[in-house]
Amino acid sequence: MLVHDVYFTLKDDSPAARRRLVDSCYALLKDLPGIAHFAAGERSPDLARPVNDREFHVGLHVAFVDRPAHDAYQAAEQHQRFISENRDDWAQVRVFDTDISAPRG
Repeated sequence: MLVHDVYFTLKDDSPAARRRLVDSCYALLKDLPGIAHFAAGERSPDLARPVNDREFHVGLHVAFVDRPAHDAYQAAEQHQRFISENRDDWAQVRVFDTDISAPRG
């Protein structure tokens, strides 16, 4: 499996702007093939320990069944549409990809 975490910092940090981006994640990205787990939401406002990174407004979390599913997602028309419809609202985007398929032990 491959986990794809994306953290969006918005130019407009209003509740409406945050909600629009979360809604867009679900409308355009949730049902793409090869997704084992999907979640998107706003940063939790009450978690502010010194170790919490608070430099984002919306987080997107997608676990893919494998690397080819991730690669297909990146090229998918819906993903490209999501980017084109939302990119002007982003001040910063940070992406963290983690391979969690390696054997443990």
